[in-house]
Amino acid sequence: MEKNVKLPIGIEDFEEIRTEGFYYVDKTGLIRELLNNRGKVNLFTRPRRFGKSLNMSMLKYFFEYGCDAGLFVGLAIQKEQSLCEEHMGKYPVISISLKDVGDRSYEHAYSMLRSIIGNEAMRFQFLKESSRLTGDEKRLYEQLIAIGGAGQSQFLMSNDTLADSLSTLCKLLHKHYNQKVILLIDEYDVPLDKAQHYGYYEEMVSSIRSLFSRALKSNSSLHLAVLTGCLRIAKESIFTGLNNLRVLSIADVEYDEHFGFSDTEVRDMLHYYSLDHKYELIKTWYDGYRFGNTDVYCPWDVINYCAKLRADPDAAPGAFWINTSGNDIIRTFLSKAGPGARRELECLINGGTVNKRIHQELTYWDIYKDIDNLWSVLFTTGYLTQCGSLDGRSFQLKIPNLEIREIFAEQIYEWFREESRRDAPRLDAFCAAFPQADAGTAETLFTEYLKKTISIRDTGVRKDRKESFYHGILLGLLSHREDWIISSNAESGEGFSDILIEIEESDTGIVIEIKYPDDGNLETGCRDALAQIEEKGYAARLLQNGMKNIIRYGIACYKKTCKVISLYS
Repeated sequence: MEKNVKLPIGIEDFEEIRTEGFYYVDKTGLIRELLNNRGKVNLFTRPRRFGKSLNMSMLKYFFEYGCDAGLFVGLAIQKEQSLCEEHMGKYPVISISLKDVGDRSYEHAYSMLRSIIGNEAMRFQFLKESSRLTGDEKRLYEQLIAIGGAGQSQFLMSNDTLADSLSTLCKLLHKHYNQKVILLIDEYDVPLDKAQHYGYYEEMVSSIRSLFSRALKSNSSLHLAVLTGCLRIAKESIFTGLNNLRVLSIADVEYDEHFGFSDTEVRDMLHYYSLDHKYELIKTWYDGYRFGNTDVYCPWDVINYCAKLRADPDAAPGAFWINTSGNDIIRTFLSKAGPGARRELECLINGGTVNKRIHQELTYWDIYKDIDNLWSVLFTTGYLTQCGSLDGRSFQLKIPNLEIREIFAEQIYEWFREESRRDAPRLDAFCAAFPQADAGTAETLFTEYLKKTISIRDTGVRKDRKESFYHGILLGLLSHREDWIISSNAESGEGFSDILIEIEESDTGIVIEIKYPDDGNLETGCRDALAQIEEKGYAARLLQNGMKNIIRYGIACYKKTCKVISLYS
């Protein structure tokens, strides 16, 4: 590998990575294991951004006729000489991704599905001239190309053609090459996820079921099929009667090292880019997933942070995964969770574990019906990971790393803000207490709010991180008053105050300092906060901005209790 090769951010094409100077973590061992232990139809379920699409691209380039053997020089699979001689470049390959099949209407989503299959069929235009195909078979091929056309007439006319499309293309390629076909379907479950979200689930299930049943069940032209997705969809939903389906989930030991980066692979990457000193930080933020018996990092995060560090050696880690995956599942969980489930989530947020029975075979229709199903989805989609199985069905679950913890925290803040604003009179009363120097009302209502939220106060983190949770909750509540000027961590006097408020109508300025006393002594915590306000001169900025009435608040929080003391001048 040449020095200073580029990091492949968002590059999912194996050939592009191998020919255009990108860093590649060798996952070709997947090919060996697939050939030695394959099923007829293999479904790999992994969270998003763990290398599924790149692995599917790798399989395509390895198996397809016309394979460039140079792409695999120096990789693990090259050592498997007999496997390469027997299988490399020896098959027709149909490869589609369903990640873009989704829209607000079934008609548009269906049109996208037609277009994807039609475009894949276009890759095989030599079938038009094939001497091994009959005239009728060539006309069938023309119909496959035609299903990619747009318009309502095609939508009505091509239902049967689409349902048969993959099966038909397999048969035509099989006859042309006299070789059975390898079928690759990436992100197979995305259309169902989108359909459930936008309200046309039954229609999309029917279409996908017909397409998959004809392509994967009793298809004599199929040599091997590989599918990837986030969830294992129940057989009765889209895999009816498919007895040759082999599911490899994140709980299975087989193939566990082929998705995600191992610790050794991350160390090698960091060493290559002279970032060894960032190992512990990267491990804390992006490691912690457990697939089968293997601990893995999220590749997307590691690659993005390494790229960021190359541009800025002092760059802080961030939640890259949150930008690639919708977090509606967390918000749905919070809205449906009762006191018990919220207490369990609080335990997870603060570094603990919970034991849960995991349902790995669900339908998207059932996901949101039951809180137990939501636990299962949080596990299969990567928001939780396992650190031990009780019986193969029940697992000890935890939040994998700091990045996912930050995602949970952000979603909890947003959920809490929305929930608190549902009771506008109570929130009005809480905010009004502050300019009135009514510490008693502020304390009573803030305590009530704390009892309803999910505390983020990991016992293993620094004291300031604990204080930041209460800071965030209080800031979210006070931001209800849009007519106030509110500053957070603003420079004032000789430091940075937690919260400054300017109420121009009454020339009132409010300074708030928050403390988390580890010993639970709330009175002392409040006094320490007020002393810090005076010592650091936090009111200076308010006075400079013309505020004449200054109210200082020391607020101490411990678990779900608080105390508020105010000083008025």
